[in-house]
Amino acid sequence: MNNAIMQMLERYECRSLQEYEQALREILQEIALVGLWRGKFFEHAAFYGGTALRIFYNLDRFSEDLDFTLLTPNPSWSWHPFGEVIKNELSSFGFEVSFVEKEKKSQTAVKSAFLKTQTVQELLKIGVHSNLLKGVHADTMIRIKVEIDTNPTLGFAYEQKFLSQPVPVSIRCVNEECLFAGKMHAALFRAWKGRVKGRDWYDMLWFIRRKIPLNLPLFSKLGGREEVLNRTEFLKIAKERIDQLDVASAIEDIIHFAREQEAIRRTWSKEFFQHWIDNIQTTL
Repeated sequence: MNNAIMQMLERYECRSLQEYEQALREILQEIALVGLWRGKFFEHAAFYGGTALRIFYNLDRFSEDLDFTLLTPNPSWSWHPFGEVIKNELSSFGFEVSFVEKEKKSQTAVKSAFLKTQTVQELLKIGVHSNLLKGVHADTMIRIKVEIDTNPTLGFAYEQKFLSQPVPVSIRCVNEECLFAGKMHAALFRAWKGRVKGRDWYDMLWFIRRKIPLNLPLFSKLGGREEVLNRTEFLKIAKERIDQLDVASAIEDIIHFAREQEAIRRTWSKEFFQHWIDNIQTTL
């Protein structure tokens, strides 16, 4: 095993196959960021979303995807040639991956691609014992969705964060306050195939507990509002959404990404979210 990969794996205390898979996914994500840095991707884009929170802001849950935003709108932007720099970087650490840009039936501002690799093959490379892999089909794949918004919300603030492993590089990120505004908007309004993305609600609570203020001007802008909501108006909207929340669906979405599963199952309720939304700090 590559020494850098060994050091990265030492950060995790994997106790199950699922945790090994999550650790591998996160290692692949971080190496992909290095490849994008080498390709000068971050001269034009910034990292945001749950994985940015996990890697650079210490969010205490795993995250599946890599999400980015362009700094300025560019509807003709394409993942080519950045897929190649990601593949080359991962190959330099011994990982065999494919990178396929998704062809969409309708034109949207979000350009998607998938980073794929064989689960069993790559878990063996990081030292997972073959006995633990007996129930995993040989064709099972790890898929990491990679998305970029080519028509970004103007008004995001950015900062440089520093990746320490496997290579010390700087990554442009949407800053924490703006990430909170985006996450709050997603929790309250995301249409996710008729289901509830509990990860958004988990992250929202994480921000509130850490007393990060909600940027109401940016939150209002993300919702397409011309006027900025005040705190009272925001709380009214948030509480109405909580009243409609399918808590059971939210729990089932988050449960495989968090370690405190019992606490989530026993405490998440509409009353629980109403309590925390009352404790939110805002910029207005």
